[in-house]
Amino acid sequence: MNLINVKNLKKEYVTGDVVTPVLNGLDFKIEQGEFVAIMGPSGSGKSTLMHILSFLDRATSGVYEFKGQDITSFDDNYLADLRNKEIGFVFQAFNLLPRTTVLDNVKLPLIYSKKKDHDTLAKKSLEAVGLSHRLNYFTNQISGGEKQRVAIARALVCDPAVIFADEPTGNLDSKSGNTIMFILQRLNNQGRTIILVTHETDTANHAKRIIRVKDGHLLSDEQVKNRTIAQADKDLIK
Repeated sequence: MNLINVKNLKKEYVTGDVVTPVLNGLDFKIEQGEFVAIMGPSGSGKSTLMHILSFLDRATSGVYEFKGQDITSFDDNYLADLRNKEIGFVFQAFNLLPRTTVLDNVKLPLIYSKKKDHDTLAKKSLEAVGLSHRLNYFTNQISGGEKQRVAIARALVCDPAVIFADEPTGNLDSKSGNTIMFILQRLNNQGRTIILVTHETDTANHAKRIIRVKDGHLLSDEQVKNRTIAQADKDLIK
């Protein structure tokens, strides 16, 4: 299924008389079930692209179709509702609530949904990332790698169409980073669509496809030939 379709996508920021182009006419499609890395150096436009694809920002011009619908005609309230239902986020800085339990952090997106039995759904998500034994811990009692796994569980809890991971290993050591990438790979193998934003080649190589951008232009769009298989501690991931 064609999940995302982008045609001649452009983004400009205007300050007074100064127009700063950020995205310069991008064209690509992402199918449901893909694992795509959007890769580029700082200032390349990759974060702006992620914000547009995840309904956090709007393009200046061009077409963005999500599940066959042109989202440019939707108002902000509809996009916010669509974002809560269809999009899961994993950020570099985790963005967890302090002095709050792991379980309550994972339940947070459910407050804005119509789903019931929040505890059961949150526990299922934590089980998917191997953290059932931490659900009553506070976020200041767990490691950085575990915090990112909580963030992944929170991204999963509403059963979104796509998960965006923005530099998910940036604050982690190599072992914890590998564990996170192993989890994302496994979720993708189960049919989840993953869009990873990174500037690191080693991280991007865990994906199945890499879209490279620079100065707002699409440089390449290629399948990963030698995909990295993350070596994670199997005792941590059941």
